[in-house]
Amino acid sequence: MPHLVLLGDSIFDNGVYTSGGPDVVSQARKLLPSGWEASLLAVDGATTDNIADQVTRLPDGATHLVLSVGGNNALTEASKLGISFFADPRTTRAIALESLADISDDFERRYRSAVAACLRPGLPLSVCTIYNGCFPDKVYQRMASVALAVFNDAILRVAIERGLPVIDLRLVCQDPKDYANPIEPSSVGGEKIARIIVALVTGSKDGVPSTRILPGPGFSKSKTSGEDK
Repeated sequence: MPHLVLLGDSIFDNGVYTSGGPDVVSQARKLLPSGWEASLLAVDGATTDNIADQVTRLPDGATHLVLSVGGNNALTEASKLGISFFADPRTTRAIALESLADISDDFERRYRSAVAACLRPGLPLSVCTIYNGCFPDKVYQRMASVALAVFNDAILRVAIERGLPVIDLRLVCQDPKDYANPIEPSSVGGEKIARIIVALVTGSKDGVPSTRILPGPGFSKSKTSGEDK
């Protein structure tokens, strides 16, 4: 029996933000074909450092994993730079490129470890980018989108190296109705996320656009081993 498991943070564990509406895993269960199961191991507030522990709790019979993590890493790093996505943007100090580079390197190392943990059971794994959120202040929206590009670049790079399917949540949740607050998915957004997950894991991708990214000739996954242990 196919069994989908959702790992990560509140992108999947969004029940507390839906005002009584169904959460992502509930909507995935409704959309999955007969005979499929779906489990939620994602935890609101989780970061890349929590993923290995989630993997240890995989249910017997798990067949497909989907990971969405990184947003809380971004929030933590932003606070270290004196940035609050809920504050007056005029009080935010500029981000030095060197600081962004350090943040990117640290996140990529942590994300590699999280992905490596998810791959150890030998099950199909898909990953998600971090969406841009829905901030009422246009200045902060632009800042958030640019800052999150640093994290998403790391996610995409690791996914390409590992040959993993990617759900780009920036393109899934683009309407204000998709958000319960600036950073959490509503039931509307949750249903969109659930639908794309179900289309991916069941192979029924009719009407779902996709793309291929090739790492180039001579690329070997072994070139990145040692960073994900």
